[in-house]
Amino acid sequence: MAEFPMREWSIRLYLLDEDGNEHPGDVFTKVVYNLHPTFENPVQSFSKPPFACTNEGWGEFEIAIDCYTTEKTKLAPIIHDLNFLESKYENTHTVVFKNPSQALQERLRETGPLPTDEDRPKKKSGLAGGKKSGQKYDYEKIAEALEKLEEEDLLRVIQLINENKGPNTYIRSDVDANDLNEAGEFSIDLYTMPDLLTTKLWDHLSKKGMVA
Repeated sequence: MAEFPMREWSIRLYLLDEDGNEHPGDVFTKVVYNLHPTFENPVQSFSKPPFACTNEGWGEFEIAIDCYTTEKTKLAPIIHDLNFLESKYENTHTVVFKNPSQALQERLRETGPLPTDEDRPKKKSGLAGGKKSGQKYDYEKIAEALEKLEEEDLLRVIQLINENKGPNTYIRSDVDANDLNEAGEFSIDLYTMPDLLTTKLWDHLSKKGMVA
C-alpha cells in the first residue's frame, strides 16, 4: 500500500547499571517478543544477548516482551511502544525479579547493589565471590549445584538449612517449614551461613558428585 510504506525495524535488550552503562542481558535465558497478530510469525523467541528482534512492517503497535530467567520462570511482561517518530530511540523499563536464586543475585550485583542488600548482614571479610585464599569451600560451586537439584533433593537441602541456620543467616522464603511439599520460593545468601551449615551442605552436595 503506497500510503503505508514498509519499514524495517529492530529491537535489542540490555541491562543498565547504576551509571546508565549498557551490559549484556545474560541474566535472561530467553526473551520472547509478542508482535502484532497480523505478522506471519507473531511470537518470536531469542536465547542469546542482545536478543535482537528484526522485522519489516508498516504499522506502529505495542509489543509485550517476556524475559525468562529459567525455562519456566519469567518476569512481568515489558510493554514496548514501537513507533517511527525517530529513526533510533531508547526506552528504559524497570523489572522486578521475585525471589531470585543465589546465582542470579550474584549476576545482578555485577550491575549494582540489590534493593535487599541494605537488609543483609555484612559478608565476612574476603568473601566476595568464588573461592578465595584460605577459604575452604567454593560458594559459586555451591550456588551452581543448588540450581541443578531435583525437587526431592532440593527439599532435603531446605530442611538441612532450616535445621542448621544461624541467627545471621539471610533467607527469603515463602516455603512452609512444616510442610516442605507445598509449592513456594526459597533463596539464601550462602555467605551468611554458619560454618557448620556450610560444611554439611558441601558434604551433602559432594556425596552427589556435584561439587569437588
